[in-house]
Amino acid sequence: MDTFFVVIPKVRKLPIGMTISVNNQTLEVEAQTLLSNVVFNQLGENSKGIAVAINGQVIPKTSWQETVVSENDDILIIKATQGG
Repeated sequence: MDTFFVVIPKVRKLPIGMTISVNNQTLEVEAQTLLSNVVFNQLGENSKGIAVAINGQVIPKTSWQETVVSENDDILIIKATQGG
């Protein structure tokens, strides 16, 4: 009886989705998601008076469209309000 070996190539899995935390809520997002998209999905178009931090580091609004979120990032979105 002959013995045959089957070689199965290793398949590299590409990340389809990842988990992040936004204001203590766990969210699933696509890989390569921009911070600006996360903010828009949470607040809509009104992003005036908003501050955002990723893992405790404040991200300037000018960088939101070039900042890619990563797996397990902890994102904090704060909206300034007026009051008396």
